[in-house]
Amino acid sequence: MSASFFLDTNILAYAFDPVAPAKRERARELVNEALRSGSGCISLQVAQEFLNVCLRKFAVPMTFPEAAAYLEETLTPLCQVFPSIDLLKSALELKQSRGYSFYDSMIIAAALEAGCDLLYSEDLHHGQHIGRLRIENPFVT
Repeated sequence: MSASFFLDTNILAYAFDPVAPAKRERARELVNEALRSGSGCISLQVAQEFLNVCLRKFAVPMTFPEAAAYLEETLTPLCQVFPSIDLLKSALELKQSRGYSFYDSMIIAAALEAGCDLLYSEDLHHGQHIGRLRIENPFVT
């Protein structure tokens, strides 16, 4: 498995944010590029987090049919990394060595496992490199 970029949950969520139109547009560009080119991916963790957010935390939550359609059309084709003991071990090592939270470490470990060069996230340290992986906030201008 080898994708060139990984999308954190917040990127998917911003694709639906009516309050931040510039972020919404950029997030939609990234999701569309990931789907169109096949060069972007997510992990099962990202899919789970997004579904929780869209059903419970959006100002206007998605309906279950809308969430099911998004799962089928967007999350399923992008999902390339699934939980494993090795992924958990990598996340623990990242937490210990880099000081990220465990769940952020899981995102980073998943991006590394997928062979990505780039991790798009608003929540992590913009510009940081972890091995070959560069973390980038796509909303920084």
